[in-house]
Amino acid sequence: MAEKTKATNITWHHADITKADRERLNGHKAVTLWFTGLSGSGKSTLAHAVENTLFERGCRTYVLDGDNIRHGLNKDLGFSPDDREENIRRIGEVARLFTEAGVITLTAFISPYRADRDKARNIADEGTFFEIYVKCDLAICEERDPKGLYKKARAGEIPEFTGVSAPYEEPESAEIVVDTGVQSLEECAAAVVATLEERGIVPMAN
Repeated sequence: MAEKTKATNITWHHADITKADRERLNGHKAVTLWFTGLSGSGKSTLAHAVENTLFERGCRTYVLDGDNIRHGLNKDLGFSPDDREENIRRIGEVARLFTEAGVITLTAFISPYRADRDKARNIADEGTFFEIYVKCDLAICEERDPKGLYKKARAGEIPEFTGVSAPYEEPESAEIVVDTGVQSLEECAAAVVATLEERGIVPMAN
């Protein structure tokens, strides 16, 4: 989809309060944690588990969930390649705004195409985007099938379904990789939080 700005006579306004000011107030840095993986891999579950840990430690957090966003902001989009691209572009822009507001933003979207994830990364300020590959074998995701989507896709009821009739392009250089088919939810969440501590995003636990 075209990304040309249609509006004219607009000017970017700079705020007096900066992201650094908000980070100082919060006591942690603001970043986007971009969870990507197949349907049923556990992206949303893991994102919320990480958020729970960070919230309990006093961090400002918010989860942008794929299904929830499609109920409102992106309800005009389907699942064609073009619509998927626009879906991720919009989320990238929203995540950047949340990060600018000082929030640790966790996004849980399949986001199957590397090019689209790279665009979301490029929207973010350097060093504020963490791609988290929630790896899980297709067979395990299909066995879980929490929403019954794989069953419908195999029956031909859902066209362009990632992993069945549409591709998923695995990340090649994700900041964090977890395997929910092998590791427990607690282990995966701990790995994400540990990376944030090591990178100086959040303070070490007391």
